[in-house]
Amino acid sequence: MSPLKALLAAVPQQGQVRWIGVRPASRAPMIMLDAVEARRDEGLTGDHSRPGPRNARQVTFIQWEHLAVVSALLNRHADNPIRAEDLRRNIAISGINLFSLKGRRFRIGQAVFETTGWCQPCARLEERLGLGTFQAMRGHGGITARVLQSGIIRCGDSLTVEPLADTD
Repeated sequence: MSPLKALLAAVPQQGQVRWIGVRPASRAPMIMLDAVEARRDEGLTGDHSRPGPRNARQVTFIQWEHLAVVSALLNRHADNPIRAEDLRRNIAISGINLFSLKGRRFRIGQAVFETTGWCQPCARLEERLGLGTFQAMRGHGGITARVLQSGIIRCGDSLTVEPLADTD
């Protein structure tokens, strides 16, 4: 294995679930939860994502640490910071760079996920949170994933990266 491949394969950090939310319908307010069921090929119970194994956006994740970055870029002060529910992602994770999960499988609680891509900002965020939100979110939107193994996820659960299959 080349040195670069070895660096990409090693993800020693573990993340932690800091916030969970579902959107019962498109544009509906987020509902904050202490725990949720992730269902194989469907997404999270109570979320409006389109079920099916081909849906690459069954679950959306955002990095907890990026909430402060987006708040700073929008000049939102400590008395009015951006919150996880404002950005309409399902799960906020701290302690691990979500981009290190590209092409990887990871476990949270009993559930196993596979990263499917980057979660880009949309124009609706600009409508909801004001001018500049789209640009502030670029590079900070998080990731999308599909559920490979059903299970319960709770706030405080660890995110651990599954080992890569040995291809050499």
